[in-house]
Amino acid sequence: MVGRGRVGPPTLEEVAALAGVGRGTVSRVVNNAPGVKAATRLLVQQAIDRLGYVPNRAARALAASRADAVALVIPESTRRFFAEPFFSDIVHGVGAALADADMQLLLTLVRTDKERQRFVQYARAGRVDGVLLVSVHDSEPLPDMLAELEVPTVLSGRRRSDESVSYVDSDNAGGARAAVRHLVGTGRRAIATIAGPPDMYAAQCRLRGYRDEMRAALGEVDPALTAWGDFTEESGRRATRELLARRPELDAIFAASDVMAAGALHELRAAGRRVPGDVAVVGFDDSPIARHTDPPLTTVRQPVEEMGRAMAGVLLEAVREQSAAAWRHVILRTELVERAST
Repeated sequence: MVGRGRVGPPTLEEVAALAGVGRGTVSRVVNNAPGVKAATRLLVQQAIDRLGYVPNRAARALAASRADAVALVIPESTRRFFAEPFFSDIVHGVGAALADADMQLLLTLVRTDKERQRFVQYARAGRVDGVLLVSVHDSEPLPDMLAELEVPTVLSGRRRSDESVSYVDSDNAGGARAAVRHLVGTGRRAIATIAGPPDMYAAQCRLRGYRDEMRAALGEVDPALTAWGDFTEESGRRATRELLARRPELDAIFAASDVMAAGALHELRAAGRRVPGDVAVVGFDDSPIARHTDPPLTTVRQPVEEMGRAMAGVLLEAVREQSAAAWRHVILRTELVERAST
């Protein structure tokens, strides 16, 4: 009997012997290649099942010049990565999309130029088939470095309006306009905003949407009603203190992230302001935080998990094509989710 007395896992040759076919036929069946009759394919599959043969993924990847791996790169600090639900939702969406693609997901944080250079060398060695980049700032050179290596790359968001690398983004400006429109509709007039980092295009778009809707609805934008944060809770607290000091009569705050909005809620409570009685608050993301603040947070929902799935889908398509195909730019819709904070 084939395999009797054998030491180690079953081989391709043993499957071929048991099925009564050549080694090449077994290889074509294992790799799901065309040109094998249905009856023969069934014989080979039965032999595989009987022997418990498992294809050598490393050998298959080498033969196809593939690593069977995708890198998810986040150029942010460890503290921010673990503090913000946005990143875990992206990872979940990417992982779900890669689950059926037989691809390994490698997660790495790139925080310094040394780490950036190390990752570029890793990619140059062919250890990944493509790269997903999340939370890129406008000065981030990694997408261009990967483009020079012809490594398929997809961004979450973009660095600027004329981004040349493939990306998946949300309608940030439209979401901000919806937030301000909602606040105006509830009778608010002194509407402040806590903007995100000015070197991130998503934050720029949310600020632009706020300003556009303020002009359209109220005819003007008061510069003193804008404060800056960095998407952290502490920056939301600090920005709220600044806004209250400059414009104590403010009656609403639109924060460019739920995490900063949570900081605003804490600071408003400390200042003796009732939400929404005195000040209404709207966030952005619709992360789990929004459902657990006190009061629950009205927010702009961006489909973060869907963004992760879409990013992985665009990247897998580029990897399969293995050509200089056109860049793909995907914009997903946002929607306002009303809760008790307004």
